[in-house]
Amino acid sequence: MDWKQMSVLVTGGTGSFGKKFAELMLAKLRPRRLIVFSRDELKQFEMKRGIYERRNSPLRFFIGDVRDRERLYRAFRGVDVVVHAAALKHVDTGEYNPLEVIKTNVIGASNIIDAAVDSGVKKVIALSTDKAVNPVNLYGATKLCADKLFVSAGVYAGAGDTQFSVVRYGNVVASRGSVIPFFQERRSTGVLPITDPRMTRFWITLDEAVDFVVRCSELMQGGEIFVPKLPSMRVIDLARAIAPEARHEIVGIRPGEKLHEVLLTEDDSRRTLRLKDMYVVKPGEIMPDWKNRALSGAKPVPEGFSYSSDNNEWQLTVPELRKMAGLEEPTLYPVQAKVG
Repeated sequence: MDWKQMSVLVTGGTGSFGKKFAELMLAKLRPRRLIVFSRDELKQFEMKRGIYERRNSPLRFFIGDVRDRERLYRAFRGVDVVVHAAALKHVDTGEYNPLEVIKTNVIGASNIIDAAVDSGVKKVIALSTDKAVNPVNLYGATKLCADKLFVSAGVYAGAGDTQFSVVRYGNVVASRGSVIPFFQERRSTGVLPITDPRMTRFWITLDEAVDFVVRCSELMQGGEIFVPKLPSMRVIDLARAIAPEARHEIVGIRPGEKLHEVLLTEDDSRRTLRLKDMYVVKPGEIMPDWKNRALSGAKPVPEGFSYSSDNNEWQLTVPELRKMAGLEEPTLYPVQAKVG
């Protein structure tokens, strides 16, 4: 796959993933054109500055919303590869604003598919989440719906040569709005709120997430769900890594949260292949003729296999998590004095 000949578009391009994706593309792969598609004018303005603003840059900016089908048709004209990263992703936001999340995450996915097929896009790879597996919250349910749409999109009548695949991974370390910056903000108070001391999560760095998406876009033949092999860690150990001196206050699991996250279920295992550093879920009966010759050496996982953050053999220690998150060695942090 020659990226230098490609016109690439990333939806949600001003988010944490989109900005890191653009950095990698511009620094290493140098596509013919790279389009940042997002609805936030200010974030696009800020992104244009600095390293992104240089003469003869292939970077282009396109204001738009995945809810707007007509705008996607205009944006996808002449595009070869679409990376779909736009989403409303905060669990509590979804619980209180369900229709808004459905419009972006489900209707938006449908719009992406229609525009890609009709515009002759060669490849679409969509970002998913562990919360789409056995979902218990609205966000996860909408991402499950989106995953089903993308997996089945390749068999749409008249779909032509457009290929659709999904990448599913866990929590991104230090991404905007995630638990690490939240704990860092709260550290100065001397108290960190912990939902449940047993809670575990999968972890991936932003660089790893971008590299994995790029690699999967090169491997994909259409219909696959790609899952990286990731480490897990207890959230309470994460708190200890960030603020070892802080007291923990158990606040209980919030609406829509799970105790542990799952990337692959036992039902998935019947269609799952294992490689050295990833799992690949085949599309199954919906694409009976599916073949991916790029996955040489892949073997089926054992019957009954599941992949969850609590049964994961790869569990991070506190020092390992600190290194993964780029955290400095812990030092005593001055706790704010109470007033009054």
